[in-house]
Amino acid sequence: MSPLTIALAGNPNAGKTTLFNTLTGARQHVGNYPGVTVEKKAGAYTFATGEEATIIDLPGTYSLTAYSVEEVVARDYLVQEKPDVVINITDASNLERNLYLSTQFLELGVPMVIALNMIDVAQDRGISLDAQRLSGLLKVPVIPIIARSGKGTPELMAAALDLAQKNAPWDPLYISYGEDVDLALQAMAQRINTAGFMTNSYAPRWLALKYLEGDSQIREKGRRADPVVDGELQEIVTKVGEHLLKTMETYPEAIIADHRYGYIKSVLRQEVITHKFDIDRLHASDRIDKVLTNRFMGPLIMLAVLLGLYKFTFTYSQLPVAWFAVFFDWLSGNLSTLLPDGHLKSMLISGVIHGMGGVLGFVPLIMFMFFGIAILEDSGYLARVAFMMDRVFRIFGLHGSSVMAYIVSGGIAGGCAVPGVMAARTLRSPRERLATLLTVSFMNCGAKLPVLALLTATFFSRSQAQLMFLLTLLAWGVALTAAKILRLTVLRGESTPFVMELPPYRFPTFQGLLIHTWERTWQYIKKAGTTILAISILIWAMMTFPGLPHSEEENFARQRQEVTASFTQTTEALHLKEKLAAIDTAQAGSALRHSIAGKIGTTMETVSWLPGFDWRTNIALVGGFAAKEVIVTTLGTAYSLGDTDPKNNASLSETLAKDPHWNPVVALALIVFVMFYAPCFVTVVCISKESGSWKWGLFSICFNTAFAFSLATLVYQGGQLLGLAG
Repeated sequence: MSPLTIALAGNPNAGKTTLFNTLTGARQHVGNYPGVTVEKKAGAYTFATGEEATIIDLPGTYSLTAYSVEEVVARDYLVQEKPDVVINITDASNLERNLYLSTQFLELGVPMVIALNMIDVAQDRGISLDAQRLSGLLKVPVIPIIARSGKGTPELMAAALDLAQKNAPWDPLYISYGEDVDLALQAMAQRINTAGFMTNSYAPRWLALKYLEGDSQIREKGRRADPVVDGELQEIVTKVGEHLLKTMETYPEAIIADHRYGYIKSVLRQEVITHKFDIDRLHASDRIDKVLTNRFMGPLIMLAVLLGLYKFTFTYSQLPVAWFAVFFDWLSGNLSTLLPDGHLKSMLISGVIHGMGGVLGFVPLIMFMFFGIAILEDSGYLARVAFMMDRVFRIFGLHGSSVMAYIVSGGIAGGCAVPGVMAARTLRSPRERLATLLTVSFMNCGAKLPVLALLTATFFSRSQAQLMFLLTLLAWGVALTAAKILRLTVLRGESTPFVMELPPYRFPTFQGLLIHTWERTWQYIKKAGTTILAISILIWAMMTFPGLPHSEEENFARQRQEVTASFTQTTEALHLKEKLAAIDTAQAGSALRHSIAGKIGTTMETVSWLPGFDWRTNIALVGGFAAKEVIVTTLGTAYSLGDTDPKNNASLSETLAKDPHWNPVVALALIVFVMFYAPCFVTVVCISKESGSWKWGLFSICFNTAFAFSLATLVYQGGQLLGLAG
């Protein structure tokens, strides 16, 4: 018998993910929904009676009308996959708004259990709820729960199991929307039923409702399914829309929303909800917000929180990072002793250990960073950051929703530009959307973090946290400036208004923090162990082959013979060994320069001398176009291949610090270039797909790289003039 499928659905910030973590714990796996990059979470659950169930955590949504990709995903899953039960998580302290989605589930006709979450918060606010009465009025099970503590979840899952086992036909809810809309719905449903128009997937009345609400996805499907019937339905929608505009100065979708809320109010007023005191009193979250979102204090507190995040990350990750470095040095030394000289040994030590070790060595730092971000996110503070930044974003011609795209991309640090580009889908204005997805890659994503951490730890160790804080501010400033330039030139247009919900503050659960931290850290490790490992080996091959010309090899062999012949005394054996080691190192460096990658890097030096980049750095930056973590990998491989002393197990940081080419000015110029040059290949593909044209993907490569090169040159040449390179 296959396990039951239970979908968790609800508004954002209603506690859906908290309930999912409580129910499934570590028995989770994360992927993407087919065809989109929206995250799909699934987990296993075992009922007290022994039955198995698969829990699906659907994206948070306020409505089943497709305004965003999250709403499309949630609705399509419910319609096409048909889960056995839908658990609708509602915020008990804000029930009227949350029941708007519940009403749409009832109209869709899905088997549903309502979970009244945060019942403790509602009680603290003086709100009393009669769950049994609400259940009787809506004709669905209603269970009060506290997802954070797990209170009520056994009863909730028992109700879900009972509903699934009954497997009774579910009658959709019918709400009257007034004479004009009801007549239109009746005519449309009759035509849909007669023609069999998409009736395999949707109920006729619900499909008609979507047409009246202007659901673009449903209308597009209708045009493809039967253009004739679609045209007839569109004609009815146009007629009723024109009539409502003349008689009531409103639109069908507004009428539908008003009547749904009217239905919800009629339910709640039947002794379902009572208030012990004035419902407009200032609640705890509101009192906190008077300080944290204050026009003057709020931004200062936000900057202090950000600086504290970096202090926490770099202070407490320092020791684990050192342990990882010792481990990789030990592994390299042992393999160097055990394996015979040859390409296999070179690939494992230089290509894998020195290359991959540089990336994996930052796992503790990444983990601490993600843990700090999870605290800010789960507590509700990140939503306040978005709220405060909206004031700034409007100055630069962007929409407030762009804030979350920037934050997801690494605006606090450690995100990824790909989901940031996807987050721009929620923007209605095409110009604001395009300006956002073209500039989110300027944020300090998790892929850039190892590079920035390496260089700041090597050359600015005494002020690493402060410098990372300033670099984050620089990323925001550059991204907003670039957006302003775009909005004043190729993407001119007015900014649209921004409205968002501020969720109540909550104490994050330790389990939830661990799960969120591990999910993101595991994605980093998985990427390092697959994509970056393959690129590391490829770059090692490019740095190894075709090798030195025969004449060069003979020249180095002749040098060894001459040096050996000139040393005859045994007391000079140590001096001889040093001379031969110097020749070996020179030969390794020459071989590296004659490799495919070396020739590319040296050719680029004709231009890259301006920002102070040598040929090794050039190779790393070319590899960084595939994935920014590869920059650390490539530098580790390049310096490892150029050093033939098997006893030299110095870390990459120590190697760079000793190299005469490197100094703080070169490091700072490279930091600036890495922050702003071309997005990684996957992000470019994503930008092209989301914008609908490859020209915007190519624009991001050219514009970002030219800007980064100019800024890095300014930093390096300015440092040289000021005498800071010494």
